Amino acid sequence: MSGDEEQVRTLILNWVAAVHAGDLDAVLADHAADVVMFDVPPPYEGVRGIDAYRETWPPFFEWQARGAAFETESLEVTAGAEVAFAYALLRCGTPQDFTDRPAQRLRLTVGLRKEGGRWVVAHEHHSFPDPGDAR
Repeated sequence: MSGDEEQVRTLILNWVAAVHAGDLDAVLADHAADVVMFDVPPPYEGVRGIDAYRETWPPFFEWQARGAAFETESLEVTAGAEVAFAYALLRCGTPQDFTDRPAQRLRLTVGLRKEGGRWVVAHEHHSFPDPGDAR
């Protein structure tokens, strides 16, 4: 694994830990000012900019504080000199969610770029598979 891939891996694992801890400052720390996020809940057109991204987190932290997990299960990273992407599967849910759908995982895709010599998240996408066709 290259040094850039290791830096991106560490950045994402630190972000997951910050989300799990409900640490908003750390969640925001490595995101670009013009970040774009497509999330599970609306708005369907996503959120654009760090201020809009910031506003999405308090309701999630409230939900998570009631006993939900947010943990990395797998993470793959590819990094070039100036851009990188990563995808991961995360355990994200309440104990009841995992009882009802034990295999369900949150899918995370992240696009990063270097700004001033450091990696920042420019795009973040979260999704769950449609359970309607689960086999």
